[in-house]
Amino acid sequence: MVSREVKKRALNIKRIRLQREKEVFMKLGAKLRAYLFTGILVTAPVAITFYMAYKFIFWVDRLVNQMIPPQYSLDKFLPVTIPGIGLLILVVVLILVGMFAAGFMGRFFLRLGEWIVYKVPLVSSVYSVLKQVFETFFSSKTQAFSRVVMLEYPRKGIWILGFVSSELQGEIKAKTPTKMLNVFIPTTPNPTSGFLIFVPKEDCIELDMSVEEGLKFVISGGLVEPKGKKK
Repeated sequence: MVSREVKKRALNIKRIRLQREKEVFMKLGAKLRAYLFTGILVTAPVAITFYMAYKFIFWVDRLVNQMIPPQYSLDKFLPVTIPGIGLLILVVVLILVGMFAAGFMGRFFLRLGEWIVYKVPLVSSVYSVLKQVFETFFSSKTQAFSRVVMLEYPRKGIWILGFVSSELQGEIKAKTPTKMLNVFIPTTPNPTSGFLIFVPKEDCIELDMSVEEGLKFVISGGLVEPKGKKK
């Protein structure tokens, strides 16, 4: 009778010890899994950014080397291959082109070239659109978007984030009864695509977040919350 109770206690102790060991391993596995996900969240954005930068620099270097005559190739003058030298040369060339275009002769040749391009039917349309886009995003005098707003779209009760480019002007303004805003509605996760809508100013709720924070919010699909202004 006594030996049976002893065996029963021993089995209970063994079962409890195995259960505790199992709980310890489960907690350890959960911690390791959490550490793994944290490591991915920390290293993945940095790694992807550096990888994309490396690929871009390598692509520019290869493109510049193809444009340079073989007798003036950089590999003949440099003992080792320096990544980014092609990008540096491209930046210097663009600065020189900008300096030339800002002068009298540069403006003359620029207007002459635009006049020739505008005479070509299909090319003129593509060039006009691209020129307006680049002037909008690279102009130092104005910003592409002035502020971030929230409006009800596509129906009442559903809210969407929009970016105000300017107030409505021209013929469309003359034919609208109230003050309207040009609002660009981006798509997620690619904010470069979207559509333009005309919204009455009183129907737009202006937000405190910056344009950059709004773009991050759209790209992340709502995962990256804007910090907002401190009260």
